[in-house]
Amino acid sequence: MKIAVAGASGRAGSEITKELSRRGHGVTAIARNPDKIAALPHVVPTKGEVLDQAGLTKLWAGHDVAVSSVHFLASDPHKLIGAAKDSKVGRYLVVGGAGSLEVAPGVRLVTTPGFPAQYKAEAEAGGAFLDLLRQEKDLNWTFISPSALFIEGERTAKFRLGTDQLLADANGKSWISFADYAIALADEIEKPVHLRQRFTVGY
Repeated sequence: MKIAVAGASGRAGSEITKELSRRGHGVTAIARNPDKIAALPHVVPTKGEVLDQAGLTKLWAGHDVAVSSVHFLASDPHKLIGAAKDSKVGRYLVVGGAGSLEVAPGVRLVTTPGFPAQYKAEAEAGGAFLDLLRQEKDLNWTFISPSALFIEGERTAKFRLGTDQLLADANGKSWISFADYAIALADEIEKPVHLRQRFTVGY
């Protein structure tokens, strides 16, 4: 497939790009500084700006799938969604956040007392992005939330999937490595299961 990844130089984006390359997909790896994108088979580093809707539309056009892996506070969901629609990509996948996941019925993680203050604005922006996507009638979107801790770690290919509830292991730890998250995202691209839905991945 032809897949465009915005934010390809970031921690999650670089692992997603690596995983898609490993699987033989053609990747347009978009970043403000494409020099930061690793040289990989089937990957074309490309300069792009996520706040430039018209420019992003041109970069995404002709691709089967577009992925945005960018900080919510450093982007505009209206422009990203607009670019996905205007470019007529077959699917649009968003690297989401954990803050919008539920810890109890109707209770989002971001609203809990122990949620770190420094991440709150980013998490709330991610929840707003998801709410916007859920209003879309035509766009074929998928929003993929990592677990609470989204960190460097091994590529184990052993993880669980969920829907809107935060996943945690037997000790109450909620986490996923960038590498295993990338596997889950690539699997969803190759074998679509969560069309116009959010899902989550964790150990």
